[in-house]
Amino acid sequence: MKHNPPLPTYPESLWIQATEELTSFSKLQHDIEVDVAVVGGGIAGITTAYLLTQAGMKVALLEAGKLLHGTTGHTTAKLTAQHHLIYGELIKQEGQEKAALYYKANEGARKFAESLISRHAIDCGLQTEDAYVFTNSDDYIRKLEDEAAAYESLGIPGSYVGGIPLLDIPAKAAVRMDGQAQFHPVRYLAALVKLAAESGCEIYEGTTALDIEKGERPKVDTADGCSVTCKHVVVCTHYPFYDGLGFYFARMHAERSYALGIRTDKPYPGGMYISAEEPSRSIRSAASQDGTPLLIIGGQNHKTGQGICTINHYEALQGYASQHFDAKEIVYRWSAQDLVTGDKLPYIGRITDSTPNIYVATGFKKWGMTSGTAAAMLVSNLIQEKSSEFEELFSPSRSLSLKTVKNLVVDNFDVAKHLIGGKLEMVRRKPEDLAPDEGAAVTVKGRRAGAYRDKEGKLYIVDTTCTHMGCEVEWNDGERTWDCPCHGSRFSITGEVMEGPAERPLKSVSSE
Repeated sequence: MKHNPPLPTYPESLWIQATEELTSFSKLQHDIEVDVAVVGGGIAGITTAYLLTQAGMKVALLEAGKLLHGTTGHTTAKLTAQHHLIYGELIKQEGQEKAALYYKANEGARKFAESLISRHAIDCGLQTEDAYVFTNSDDYIRKLEDEAAAYESLGIPGSYVGGIPLLDIPAKAAVRMDGQAQFHPVRYLAALVKLAAESGCEIYEGTTALDIEKGERPKVDTADGCSVTCKHVVVCTHYPFYDGLGFYFARMHAERSYALGIRTDKPYPGGMYISAEEPSRSIRSAASQDGTPLLIIGGQNHKTGQGICTINHYEALQGYASQHFDAKEIVYRWSAQDLVTGDKLPYIGRITDSTPNIYVATGFKKWGMTSGTAAAMLVSNLIQEKSSEFEELFSPSRSLSLKTVKNLVVDNFDVAKHLIGGKLEMVRRKPEDLAPDEGAAVTVKGRRAGAYRDKEGKLYIVDTTCTHMGCEVEWNDGERTWDCPCHGSRFSITGEVMEGPAERPLKSVSSE
């Protein structure tokens, strides 16, 4: 039995360390007027701000926390149009034309990002790699054959192959997409931030947008009482902070996935890999901050706030890394949250038909490096009144197939189940029962609460009722957070909002 090197005590993304190279920006402290307000400092928001600033518009970019500390800072950073086994499914579900447009949008986004990297000589570790979806299960052979047939019909460079170059991983078959890429997302976007700022983009960190007053000149209201008046608003906050009666909470669900950064002495043959079957496994090479080689091993998808004890997901990847790669050291561990729509296509465009100057980009389903870039390209074109062949495909107001409606019904039934189940749960533990570095649902004065005792013995107790729609949050021991199983909101040990759609923190509870 191979030895498992220990997991890092606390989660930390490989990419986040590079945010130290970013310039810090102050919070918005007065009312301003611009042409476009972009809310959200990830790949979609930063790229949108960059494009519109380059087009000569006056742009303000607002970020609630620090730039690139959200989902973009916790990606596996594959810059690829190979989004698992999607093209065969899209042809069956949406037709050949829409499947072709989906590929064109994402392949175009990859090439656009690569062109910016080349034009501005951005040092972000860009590498051209073939991408593989592989299987070791006979049950998935037919699905891979169908995907390869979809590649051929759509003219996608690639093929069905009988194995993968990564010989340490058992694989009976794979479908390969040629000439894709991987990179360091934070270093790439840090360069775009600098370019946007040099072109006049106003950037504000620590600035939480709470609401939008719609109209001919909409106004973005912030938590500190300031406002941004503009002609257009672009909502790139992962989960839209402003719904605009688009009911996005009912049309998407949140999923978490996990990643390890490992050191190994085994040679790596190149390529980016993801398994067709569950539990998912994603593999790519990378480099640590000091330039030494790493492998990123990812996977273990599940709905946020649901499933097994979350540290077990890291332990499953830990065992996989030791078994197949003889991991010598696990340097990083981190997790990411992604939003999945009913038809698996992102929502990009006008947030509703009745609000033509408020736009949204969300639902990237783990493929934000190309989808977020494609979103920025589409939205910036719409704002500049340029036509886009992708507008209808990604429109948030698009009509849905019967199968998609059924998927949404299942998702919302799941929400109802957790809403009711959380209220009926019998909680028997008390705050004094918790050991150091332990969190759990507890009973305080006869009511359900959430308690965490840190390593020094200090207790943090919060009301476990999510401030979004009233579901009961669950303890996430792998991240030391409180996660909502209904719509994916996440809160810190003190109750502060870490992920929406919730906007208000959990209430503190006294044990006395």
